[in-house]
Amino acid sequence: MQINDKVENFTLQNQDGQTVNLTDFADKPVVLFFYPRANTSGCTIEACGFRDAFQKLQQAGVIVLGVSRDTPKAQKNFQRKYNLPYDLLADPEMILIKRYDLLRPKSMYGKLVKGVERTTLIISPDTGSGQRLLHIFPKVKPENHAEEVLELLHATPTHA
Repeated sequence: MQINDKVENFTLQNQDGQTVNLTDFADKPVVLFFYPRANTSGCTIEACGFRDAFQKLQQAGVIVLGVSRDTPKAQKNFQRKYNLPYDLLADPEMILIKRYDLLRPKSMYGKLVKGVERTTLIISPDTGSGQRLLHIFPKVKPENHAEEVLELLHATPTHA
C-alpha cells in the first residue's frame, strides 16, 4: 500500500469475541498497530506505551487498535494483564497481516522463521472517498513508539 491509497474494510474479532470492522470507525482517524505476539517483551512495551498515551490519543480523537495473530482468548489475557484500554484484534488466519504483507522472514535463535513485522498504520476518517492510508511506520521499535505516533498526529492533518 502507498500513502493516500484507499484502505479496504476488514472484519476481525476483538478480545471479547465481538466483530470489529474498520468502517465502524469511519468518522475518526485510526492507529492500527501490528505486533508479533501477545505477552512477549517487545509487544508488551509497545502495547503499554499505547496504554500510557491512550488519554492523549483519545483527546486527539484517535481510535487505537492492536492486531496480532493471537486468538481472541490470548488477546483478552494480554489486555487484562496489562490493563490495555483499547481493542486488540485477533488475526489467527493472518488475513489482515497478509493483506498488508507483514509476514516476513526473521532470524530466531539462528533459524529463519516467518513472523509479523511490527508496523503501524495511520488511517484517515472517511471524508466521502473512503478511509485512506495517511502514514506507515515500518519496522517499529517498541520503545516510545506511541509518543512517536502522537507527534505525527499533532503535526499532520488526519483528513484525506
